[in-house]
Amino acid sequence: MIFKSPHPDVTIPDVSVPEFVLRHATRLGDKPAIIEATSGRTLTYAQLAADVRKLAAGLSARGFGKKDVLAIYSPNVPEYAAVLLAVNSLGGICTTANPLYTAGELAKQLDDSGARILVTVPPFLDKAREAAGKAGVKDIFVIGKADGAGSLSELMQTAGDPPAVKINPAEDLAVLPYSSGTTGLPKGVMLTHRNLVTNMRQCEGMESFESFLEHDVVLGVLPFFHIYGMVVVLQMTLAKGGTIITMPRFDMEEFLAAVAKYRISVAPLVPPIVLGLAKHPAVDNYDLSSLRIIMSGAAPLGEALAREAGARIGCKLAQGYGMTEASPVTHLTPTTNPGYKLGSLGMPVPNTEVMIADPETGKPLGRGEHGEIWIRGPQIMKGYLGRPEATAESIDADGWYHSGDIGYVDDDGYFFAVDRMKELIKYKGMQVAPAELEALLVTHPAIADAAVIPVSDEEAGELPKAYVVLRAGQSLDAESLMDFVSGQVAPHKRIRLVEFVEQIPKSASGKILRRVLIDQERARAKG
Repeated sequence: MIFKSPHPDVTIPDVSVPEFVLRHATRLGDKPAIIEATSGRTLTYAQLAADVRKLAAGLSARGFGKKDVLAIYSPNVPEYAAVLLAVNSLGGICTTANPLYTAGELAKQLDDSGARILVTVPPFLDKAREAAGKAGVKDIFVIGKADGAGSLSELMQTAGDPPAVKINPAEDLAVLPYSSGTTGLPKGVMLTHRNLVTNMRQCEGMESFESFLEHDVVLGVLPFFHIYGMVVVLQMTLAKGGTIITMPRFDMEEFLAAVAKYRISVAPLVPPIVLGLAKHPAVDNYDLSSLRIIMSGAAPLGEALAREAGARIGCKLAQGYGMTEASPVTHLTPTTNPGYKLGSLGMPVPNTEVMIADPETGKPLGRGEHGEIWIRGPQIMKGYLGRPEATAESIDADGWYHSGDIGYVDDDGYFFAVDRMKELIKYKGMQVAPAELEALLVTHPAIADAAVIPVSDEEAGELPKAYVVLRAGQSLDAESLMDFVSGQVAPHKRIRLVEFVEQIPKSASGKILRRVLIDQERARAKG
């Protein structure tokens, strides 16, 4: 059985991402497009459009053009939008890197994506240089000023207009974020201009979801390198003519102060922040009455927590569902429906088909039956960069993307996620690939074998736990092992729990049976 949106399909304009995102820039002119929360520094729509043109001219003058890749390694700053849109206006591709990545992790992404230029901020310059050196990236520019590095402002001094570039929205890539998909190591997700414009139009067409209007002030604390922050927060808000309040990192008191100061009306968040809104004592010290809706995504949000947080703040709380491979939104909560179901993923957005399939046979299932969530629609990625086999494993011959999530749809058309087939760990909404950590763990001279699984945690959602087999005659304590890992990975990937075991359960072919370990952990938790 195929399930569709409660709303009719929408038309998809044949335009590039910059054309769609800046469609109201001329009309809005002096209206603030982006405000930096900490400093109050403001970029109007007219300034943003001008910066995009200047940056595009500067990049073009340095030989950057269609299909070239530029990497952004930066926290959320107002310039992020200008860099993304300038690159896309030239037919170039942005690959966005986690600002908490180590130099080694960044180098892998730079090399895999084929990046020619790296844009960063002064505090990250040393790591950026080290990574660029390893990956052979010669050009580094900083947002701001730093000794020995070119600046974004210098790029914007180039005389003349950028070249007119013919972009094929359906074929030309706009962004290349990295995702582990349903399994394995991080892979470049090839998203076209059409993918992103489609997804913004689909969100617009979800008329029962109350969000992103021109008068809205939207919180920009979710990282723009992540598809949720990049498309849903940054691009969608600008395309609707709203104002974004950027924050470079999350701090509860600073977050609450920004909501009160800037009268933020829409707050896209992740479950750990929603938990803070429900529990943190500081919430009572701030005027949050401007909030009309909180969106939660990137990881499941339970009904009880959603209800508690919404009641405490006094606003609607809704959940969305999606993935990097879907640009990212596939489901949104119909907040105008009386008694909409908290804790659900919502309903499919327009132009999207969803099927619950038997994970073993692929047979379509009906309402109330648990199976893998499959999705088909024009927002689904072109594929994984340079990995046709991984692409074929995730998108079948009929165009269905196999999410790896187990869920069901109820009699009212609401979807729910109950488990994951895929091996990915979600720590505070951020992806952690077990295979990546396992490959790192076995490089330790004392470790013979290792497996990493998710362990449920109220605050973080899931914690990475390592099961470790030591080499004969070797000794190692949990703290030393965690220090070994933390020195080589971004903070969200750190091992939080360790258990030493005699052997790792594996299949006859040698594949780690993580499900056996997960089931053991769950049984132990139930006591």
